[in-house]
Amino acid sequence: MALTFALDPAVTPEVRDGLLDLWTDVSNAGGAVGFVPPVDREAIRPELVKHFVAMAECRARLLAGFDEEGHVAAAAFLTFNTHRLMTHWLWLYTVMVHPKHQGKGYGRDLLAAAADAARSLDGIEAIRLTCRGGNGLERFYGSCGYKEVGRIPDAIRVAPGDDREDIFMLLSLT
Repeated sequence: MALTFALDPAVTPEVRDGLLDLWTDVSNAGGAVGFVPPVDREAIRPELVKHFVAMAECRARLLAGFDEEGHVAAAAFLTFNTHRLMTHWLWLYTVMVHPKHQGKGYGRDLLAAAADAARSLDGIEAIRLTCRGGNGLERFYGSCGYKEVGRIPDAIRVAPGDDREDIFMLLSLT
């Protein structure tokens, strides 16, 4: 069954806890979303609060995917540029699909919903994101229409002796 996506859902306690659980489960499954396993909800909570603050300040928007039971199963944050010369594109951060839902096409659905959401915003012509090298993520994003536009070698230190590239991807919406 497909996910139902919502841009700017009400951040109820269930949505907040669902996002915490999603981020924790994705991280502990090896997902490249800013943490290295093992991690718990309390380590992730401050980062989620930063996203909520950006949302409250109208600097970011939450796109959430809900499964048939109404649980948060996927999410991404669309974050606006504040620099006056870069307001025509936005960042896509913390792109996640719950591990139990992976392999069902929900990642592609999430990216398509993010593109649709970005197209609905005045003046947005492109989406940028970065991904951690070494996981094949650039191939996945490439298969969804994103173009690789740059790499920074050894920018991400997953562990001592395990440095990864930070890969910049761009999706034109025009």
